[in-house]
Amino acid sequence: MDIHNPQALSPEILLGIVNEKLRLQCKDKAELLYELDMDGAELDRRLARCGYRYDPISNQYRAK
Repeated sequence: MDIHNPQALSPEILLGIVNEKLRLQCKDKAELLYELDMDGAELDRRLARCGYRYDPISNQYRAK
């Protein structure tokens, strides 16, 4: 597993990493995307495949 290449991770593993970073390191989604060097639409699309969407109030990806 290469955390430095989030695009190559399965959506389930990516979800865990993303939510942990949002909880512990990143104040919002924009900061997360900058840190991961990842396109927001791509991240949303990948996590939507496993039933999750970003909730700005909780600053987490949550089940739809």
